[in-house]
Amino acid sequence: MNLLRLTKILHTFANYRVKDLLPVDKRKKRIHLLRLLSPFALKGKKCKSNPEKLRKALEDLGPIFVKLGQVLSTRPDLIPKEITQELAKLQDDVEPFAWSEAQSFIQQQLDQPLDEVFKYIEEKPLASASVAQVHAAELLDGREVVIKVLRPGIKKRVKRDLQLMHSVAKLARTFGNPGVQVDPVEIVAEFEKTIYDELDLQREAANASVLRKNFKNSDELYIPEIYWTYCKEKVMVMERVYAIPIGQFEKLKAANINLQNLAEKGLRLFYTQVFRDNFFHADMHPGNIFVDPANPQNPKIILLDFGICGSLPKGHKRDLANNFMAFFNQDYRRIAELHIEAGWVPAETRVDELESATRTICEPYFSRPISEISFGEVMLKTFEMARKFQLVIQPEFILLQKTLLNIEGLGRQLYPELDIWQTSKPVLAEIMKKSYGADGAMETIKNNLPNWLEQGSEIPQMLYDLISLKTKPMSKLQQIENNKIIKAKRQQENKKSYALLASGFAIVTALLYGLDGNTAKYMGMTIPTLFTLTVTAVFVFKALENKS
Repeated sequence: MNLLRLTKILHTFANYRVKDLLPVDKRKKRIHLLRLLSPFALKGKKCKSNPEKLRKALEDLGPIFVKLGQVLSTRPDLIPKEITQELAKLQDDVEPFAWSEAQSFIQQQLDQPLDEVFKYIEEKPLASASVAQVHAAELLDGREVVIKVLRPGIKKRVKRDLQLMHSVAKLARTFGNPGVQVDPVEIVAEFEKTIYDELDLQREAANASVLRKNFKNSDELYIPEIYWTYCKEKVMVMERVYAIPIGQFEKLKAANINLQNLAEKGLRLFYTQVFRDNFFHADMHPGNIFVDPANPQNPKIILLDFGICGSLPKGHKRDLANNFMAFFNQDYRRIAELHIEAGWVPAETRVDELESATRTICEPYFSRPISEISFGEVMLKTFEMARKFQLVIQPEFILLQKTLLNIEGLGRQLYPELDIWQTSKPVLAEIMKKSYGADGAMETIKNNLPNWLEQGSEIPQMLYDLISLKTKPMSKLQQIENNKIIKAKRQQENKKSYALLASGFAIVTALLYGLDGNTAKYMGMTIPTLFTLTVTAVFVFKALENKS
């Protein structure tokens, strides 16, 4: 373990008084520990709130801890709401590493001179983040591309910091408040999975490729092309696109973009990805969404950064779609029943109690103006009741809820009168009709028919073989094998009987030994005791005997 780095982490947490996030009655014990571990951090740094202390501390600790904070900001089921809101302010924007490093690293990954692949590469990066940076380039055939390259040595730094995070998390769990529902070890484990996924650029390229196939020839969404020839684990080359970042509202207005159409399209795309394709971009914040201004009245959305994508476990897509429709219909009883049927809560959960809790969460939203209803917020409230009903929250649901909140919030920024209700319900109803209605059933039959025909051709032979087993006498070899099986079963049954008898005689032996009086003894035991002991030994031997 890197003790200097661990000392730096503890010093920073102490300096920002992160212990103030603990309950008041638990702080004094922790103050002594922090002072012992970091004696020069007694004064503390001033912040407006306790959550801000945590955010500032993570910023001081560097890009990997910033990334941790960003991941935590998407986990309202683990972290209190006021902390997630503060952590959402973290910006993953760091100084770029030198072009000379990037150049040699790209060349090493592609295993050929760069001038044999690219006409030129811009030395100044287009963007730089904690894990990677992006350079504009042009292939020899004239196609404009961007090169995403991991920071050299990033895996070693991530591994080093993760080891320390695990150590700090265990300390926090040991000395923290056992009544708090947040498990720091669980949080670090979740972050470890996310960060390692983002460090594999071939995985990101594969995610982009799947989305591109799902929306091929779509007039609503465009996914840049991936150039697989030049994609490696640490380098990815993809098509360069020119568009307006969706967060630059003034530029969108200047380009006469139909903002209502754009906002509604974003919601439709979310439901299409989740319920039609069961594969969705799970990091849809404004920095990853762009707008093609070529057709202002019917603008096309462009997505970038595919490091985090999600899909629902088998069967849960339909369960979730039914829950959404029950919510749209304000059928709280059905929502409760669906949660139990899907196995998201224990089978013994009372339907009426779950229905009441669901009504308490959902009903206040229906009293709001239609333009203020947020399904993402409803999912967030559902997570808050998770502990009471032992609700099993799938990690994919967290990604989905975060994505929905982002899309709804962005949609309302683009078009404040956005009616999420009227936009979402028809899209979901149409997808469910196609997927699970008559059309869906016919499509399933059509897809499975070749397999059924192939399997059907084997049925006559299978029936013949089955009947033959019942009518034909067994061959000599079959008789020998069958006798072996019967003999093995009989031996197993005998061993069980011997073991049972041995246990019984052992008990009798123990009782006789305890009752031995002044009668004649041999080897310290009476004759009846010796007899039962001998019988016990015989039965033990027979139970353990291995006959072939």
